[in-house]
Amino acid sequence: MKRMLMLILVGLLAGIPFNGCSPEENSSIGVAVEFTDHAACAYVSQDKGWFEEEGLELTAYESYVTGMALASALARGDIQVAYICLVPAINAYANARVPIKIVAGTHKYGYGLVVNPDKIKTVGDLEQQNMRIGCVREGGSVDVLLHKMIDAYDLNADSVLGNIQRMNPPKQVLAINMGELDAAFLPEHWATMAEDLGFQMLLMSQDVWPDLQGSVLVAKEDMIRSHPNAIGGLVRVSQKATDWINLYPREAAEVVARQLESAEGDLSPAEVAGMTTSLGITSDVVLRSMDRMDYTSNIDPAVIQEVIHYMAELGYIQNSFSAEDILDLSFLET
Repeated sequence: MKRMLMLILVGLLAGIPFNGCSPEENSSIGVAVEFTDHAACAYVSQDKGWFEEEGLELTAYESYVTGMALASALARGDIQVAYICLVPAINAYANARVPIKIVAGTHKYGYGLVVNPDKIKTVGDLEQQNMRIGCVREGGSVDVLLHKMIDAYDLNADSVLGNIQRMNPPKQVLAINMGELDAAFLPEHWATMAEDLGFQMLLMSQDVWPDLQGSVLVAKEDMIRSHPNAIGGLVRVSQKATDWINLYPREAAEVVARQLESAEGDLSPAEVAGMTTSLGITSDVVLRSMDRMDYTSNIDPAVIQEVIHYMAELGYIQNSFSAEDILDLSFLET
């Protein structure tokens, strides 16, 4: 089973041609973000014009509905820099051999298990036959947390996994709205949106995996080598935006909600853009969602190593490796 899952991931990511900036190219940067408030610092920086103030020329600014879709864009060479969840970043590096480095963090935590309170009272209820549980595809961040929860609560893995219905976050929220799911594992801001529809937040990622690194800022290695000043500027802007988010949470939520709404029409894959538009994103939901995360640029290599080891244990990457191989924290201001 594990080998099959690993082959699925390799098939999705490996073999996709990729390229990056050569030393002869200018210092313009193609940036991508996940369509969640995980990337709040990027959305704030874009809204306030801080990328331009730092002298950074963004040739692309793309939003992707899942981290796995974003990882594939990195592999193709569409972009050189990404605000991406840690797990798909590790997948891209280990399975598709995309030469990236994590240069900063963006937040800790940021995932939740939401349930229909009329049907599910405890985590153990997820083992019941015919429970309808939504989760992203195998190898995604929330899927890894699903396995972590099974371990932490000593659940019957076959029973829980047999109830899983694989779908992306907006599809899960739409399914919840239509009464087609009993529970869902979701990244923020989607988890809080589901709560707004009447579901209950039964577990958050910090309940299952303390100190979990949620998302990170990654850059292609050749971009780091050829344009270190641009990468340094990008990290500085991200840190500035993160500080502002923590100082002004209400204003930050309004900015992020506005930016998410404006990005909906350009989502990749394009077929989900209509779904997100129909759901709507309010600043109140975003504020509650953002309050469930710890926005910080800091990275703990030991936590990165723990995630790498666990992904190898699950068979989502072929072999474990040293966290130092994927880290370059020299740009962070301490």
